[in-house]
Parts: sequence; structure tokens; C-alpha cells
Amino acid sequence: MNMASLIGTVACLFLLLAVGYLGRKLNIIDDALSKGLSRLIIKIGQPALIINSLIRTTYDADALKEGLIIVVIGFGLHIFMAVYAYLSCKPIRDLDERKLSEFSLVFTNCGFIGFPILESILGETGLFWGAFFFISFHTLTWTWGILILARGREDIRPKVKNIFLNYGTVPCAIGLAIYLSRIPLPDFLLDFSSYLASLCTPISMLITGALLATLPVKQMFCSGRLYLLCAQKLLVIPILVCVIMHLCGIPSDYTMFATIISALPSAAVITMFGELYGIKPSYAALMVGMTSLLSVVTLPCVMWVAERVLG
Repeated sequence: MNMASLIGTVACLFLLLAVGYLGRKLNIIDDALSKGLSRLIIKIGQPALIINSLIRTTYDADALKEGLIIVVIGFGLHIFMAVYAYLSCKPIRDLDERKLSEFSLVFTNCGFIGFPILESILGETGLFWGAFFFISFHTLTWTWGILILARGREDIRPKVKNIFLNYGTVPCAIGLAIYLSRIPLPDFLLDFSSYLASLCTPISMLITGALLATLPVKQMFCSGRLYLLCAQKLLVIPILVCVIMHLCGIPSDYTMFATIISALPSAAVITMFGELYGIKPSYAALMVGMTSLLSVVTLPCVMWVAERVLG
């Protein structure tokens, strides 16, 4: 692994975060713009990112087999994190904070932040595998994720339509169909998908930085419980994933992939659900913002440990 490349990527993400923070403080990015950009990324940028990562890869039967293995790993990884999150968050008395904390420990920002990190460490293979990981991520976000938030609420129920038709699974199906059909696409279409996909990382980091700027400094940096949750999310879980998979004899490339994914900050979608269902959106924003900020330091640390575990 090229540690210098990883640190460079993380430093770039941090600077984008800082620009978003300043943009909010200077009233360049307001609530309306932030929500509009969020919709742009979720409905246009992310689908393009998934499709682009699949259609730019030359068809190969072995690569397809690897992708299907990643789907299985993705479901297994989520199950492990779900069990860990449920047990570790059980002592939290406030039901809404417990639900949001549990959701945040299970689901990671595998797209907006994950894709550039995967590319810096695993190259194009990381992007290809990341697209397959989205299948498990979106399937479980709209099932287990909604069931977490539905505790104590009669008005929240997972919808069958959303499980199969959402902004993650549909682009996966489109990209996979193009990939399997082996239809050669003209350069202008490849460039088009690449341009749209490139929106994700800078805009999502600007939004996250702007999100941080709305939170009181004391609330962000003076909560012991928040630091404990962040430590579990960003350090404990990924190191456990790395060690357990290594002891189980899982090949190092797959283990490294799962370690990277589990070491990413909390999924930004939790803030959207928090606002949608009226479940302490400010607390959801705090989890996303703090894990995003601290991951700048923890990601290189986890990768350093993983290198030594995997030899």
C-alpha cells in the first residue's frame, strides 16, 4: 500500500472539508444550498459514480467472480457491524440517540469518501469492488437501517419498493447490465459519466464541512460519549474486522477492502433520515461531522495497523 498516496488523499479531503466549513461561516453555503447539493449528489452524482466504476472496467469472468465475492463480504460485514453496534449502543438511555448511534456505527460513507480512498489504496480494482459493495449497503440501509429507526415509532416502516428500487441498487443494475453485455461505449459517454461521477467527492466534503460549521464547538469537542462512539466506529470495528478476517484465512486483498470500508466515517444518509423522520437531526449531523473530521487522522492509523496484521 502506498501510504504517501493515502495521506495525500486524506489531506485533500480535509482541505475540502475546511473549505466547506469556511463557506458556511461566510454564508456562502446556506441551508437551502446545502440541501440542494445533497439532493444533487444522492440523485445524480452517486448513481453516476456507481455506473462509471462498472462501465470503465473491461469485462473479465474472474473480475465478475471477485465482485460477487464482495457482495457476500458486504452482507457479512454489515451483519458483524450490526451485532456490534446493537450491543455497544444498548446502554444509551435516550432512545433517539441510541438509534442514531447504532445506525452510524453500522453504515459507512462508502461512496462519497470511500471511493477516492479505495482508489488510492487498491486502484481501479477498489472502485470496481466498491460498486458491488453498494448492493449490500443499499439493500440493508433500506431494511435494517429503517428497522433501527422504527423502534418506538408506529409511523416508520421499511417499504419493499425502496429495498429494490433506490439510488444505489438501480445504478448498480444499469452498470452491471452494461458491463455484462460488453457493449463498447463511445468515448463521449465515458467522459460524460466520469464528469458526473467526479461531482461526488468535492461536493460531499463541502456539505460535510458546512454541516460541521452549524454545530457548537463545545458540543463537538466536549462529549466523552461522542469520542467513545467515534473511537469504536473509526478504530475498534475496523481493526476487529481486519484481525478476524485474517485469522479466518480470508485473502489479504479482500481483508484490506473490508478494513477500509469499515474504517470510513458514518454514512451521510443518516442526516437525511434524521430530518425526514424528526429524529434529532442535529445529533445525526454531529455523528457524521465528527467521524468525518476524525477519520482524517484515524484512517492512516488503521491502514498502518492493517499492513502489519496482513504482513
